[in-house]
Amino acid sequence: MSEQPGAEMVTVGRIAGLYGVRGWVKVYSYTEPRENILTYSPWYLRRDGRWQAHPLAGGRRQGKGVTAHLDGFDDRDAAAALVGVEVAVRRDQLPAPPADEYYWSDLIGLEVVALDGRRLGRVDHLLETGANDVLVVDDSGRERLIPYVRGVVVRRVDLAGGRIEVDWDPEWDNETGQARDR
Repeated sequence: MSEQPGAEMVTVGRIAGLYGVRGWVKVYSYTEPRENILTYSPWYLRRDGRWQAHPLAGGRRQGKGVTAHLDGFDDRDAAAALVGVEVAVRRDQLPAPPADEYYWSDLIGLEVVALDGRRLGRVDHLLETGANDVLVVDDSGRERLIPYVRGVVVRRVDLAGGRIEVDWDPEWDNETGQARDR
């Protein structure tokens, strides 16, 4: 089964390894908490350059990780073909986030501008550091790491306008921890 035409896919994890001999796999989940990935079915797996739907037959929290079994993958050899494959769901499978909260996938690609209007680049991806999330902003090859701290650094997220306004010095150098000479 392949993806529905026009469906926006959101990556929620990846198949990290095998678990047992009956087709179960270890899953690295990007959801919070980790086991929330098991509330979605079907999963869409990117194989041969396209998303293919696979119903979830079972799953559970296993220690600090998650294990899952997908319909049609009933032995270790069949499941081995899935290792390293991304797991996604259709955007319409996700619940709406609470007010003033966003899915990371909503922020990727947004233009980032300083309060004075200077362009800092576009959000390439985000990092989870424990203390706070970090926007990784690409400015024509220069990478900026900007803490995602609402109200302090991140002042406004405008999804409709495609931009994030931040209180950040455009000359700040993440490597040295200082502003560059102007």
